[in-house]
Amino acid sequence: MNATATTGAAVLTTLVLAAAAVFAPAAAQDKGQVNILCSVELEWCALMSGTFERETGIKVNMVRKSTGEVLAQLNAERANPKTDLWFGGTGDPHLQAAEQDLTLAHVSPLAPRLHDWARGLAAAAGNRTVAVYLGPLGVAYNPEVLARKKLPVPQCWKDLARAEYRGEVQNSNPNSSGTAYTAIATFVQLFGEEAAFEYMKAVHRNTTEYTRSGAGPVKNAARGETGIAIGFLALAAGEIKQGLPLKTLVPCEGTGYEIGAMSLVKGARNLDNARRFYEWSLQAPAQALAAASGSFTIPSNRDTPLHPLMPPAAQMKFVDYDLKKFGSKEERTRLIGRWEREVLPAPK
Repeated sequence: MNATATTGAAVLTTLVLAAAAVFAPAAAQDKGQVNILCSVELEWCALMSGTFERETGIKVNMVRKSTGEVLAQLNAERANPKTDLWFGGTGDPHLQAAEQDLTLAHVSPLAPRLHDWARGLAAAAGNRTVAVYLGPLGVAYNPEVLARKKLPVPQCWKDLARAEYRGEVQNSNPNSSGTAYTAIATFVQLFGEEAAFEYMKAVHRNTTEYTRSGAGPVKNAARGETGIAIGFLALAAGEIKQGLPLKTLVPCEGTGYEIGAMSLVKGARNLDNARRFYEWSLQAPAQALAAASGSFTIPSNRDTPLHPLMPPAAQMKFVDYDLKKFGSKEERTRLIGRWEREVLPAPK
């Protein structure tokens, strides 16, 4: 690890240790509760809820669900919400929740400390959501699998459509995975819609499985069950840290990204405690818990150091992601519907 990486890791460790010192057990009196649906990795959900409980004395009832599942639940519970706050997961469903009047507007005093892309998401949603992290989309591959099968390492998105990769690609299903929808929106913005769907049909011929969770393909590649996965680089970094044989790349054409978001639920029964969790989650020590749990995203608070396993966003080539358009319910429904009609049943 170079000196810069070592310094970054040391600062991150200091932040987490500082958080542990500050987040001491609260007084025993009842501080109430907060009901949270969490759409990041289970380890991150657990560390966030446990740390917040210890700091505040507020009981956290947290359930891990994918973004599609949460959006469906919030709609189903619209008349009688049982959830107070939604933490994490791709920003598109959070934007849809805002569009459907399922969430509350809130402007944090910490807003000036957030990155421009974080404030941009809030503006697109009328402040009904806020960014907590950025996760670049990319390709994860298992070099041992590719070497054993004498396959070259892909360099571009369009390489994944080559016949030599038949049976070696995994993606996730956009009906349940925000990762997969981010990929569709990325391809449409990179190639144009018609060319993007022709591309996805070509990659479909090489695809063995569309997993329910966006993490599934990356984990399967890390364990040698597939050679190539489409997913978020932060998840891959977590597998790499565990010593699994996985490498990542940002395809030559450029890529999209998820902006992981957080939203207060309209009609929340425990709104004051939900607001307290919201503000706590935007602080640098709380955001450092992401990397401590093995999720190596880019934090939205500028004061949170970047983990050495995640390269700075400034070093990556990104599409000019239209958050408002591709985060709308209408566009998401239309694109996923077209994917179901044209890509999923396409011949292999």
